[in-house]
Amino acid sequence: MTSVDPSRLSDEDSALPASAPRRVRLAILDDHEVLLDSLSSWIAVNAFDFDLALTAHTWLEMVHSSSFPTDLVFLDFQLREPVSIEARVRTCRAAGAKVIVLSSVDTRESRERALQAGAAAFLPKSLPMREVMDVARQVMGVAREALPPRDWRPLPTGATPHQRPKLSHGEEEALKLYVSGFSTNEVAARMNVQYETAKTYLRRVREKYGKVGRPASKKSDLIRRAAEDGYLQ
Repeated sequence: MTSVDPSRLSDEDSALPASAPRRVRLAILDDHEVLLDSLSSWIAVNAFDFDLALTAHTWLEMVHSSSFPTDLVFLDFQLREPVSIEARVRTCRAAGAKVIVLSSVDTRESRERALQAGAAAFLPKSLPMREVMDVARQVMGVAREALPPRDWRPLPTGATPHQRPKLSHGEEEALKLYVSGFSTNEVAARMNVQYETAKTYLRRVREKYGKVGRPASKKSDLIRRAAEDGYLQ
């Protein structure tokens, strides 16, 4: 497991014993959509022992979600909302979730504010994701699962009887752009539509896949569905 600077961990969480591997329900709150998508995709592909149950761009979106609380929450230190890091950490802790604060501002003051409020760890966003997830495992007292990487190659034609949902032209175009690596904002710009329109297209795509028994709620699942159906070039 990655060595962690003790100053980044709270006293309560720096000496948790390892236990049998289990899947940890994780939530991520970050108001930078590209970063949120990037974190979500990386975790879905590389951290099989974590169940990414909730992602949110705003504090209210997270706490009002039916998936909250989770076992662990990744909190962005700086949000464009008038809710202090202390209030956010304490609310999560009161709900039963452990908290790791991620920040692009790695100062002694910000670290102390987060840890004194009850965060289990304070980590800079520049830290490699593998190290972030190793700290998350340390905080939750779980060991890394040795699982093979997922196979993202499209399945051979006819190998599995998938039912392909019928997508509108706009939904199909939005899907192709999104799984190619563009954020929802970038999809909207390239399609010359409003952000909410692009967001609606992608939501409908997910819903249509769900209705035919092919879950696509996570970006990683949506990429797999797109690969299976020939949308991923």
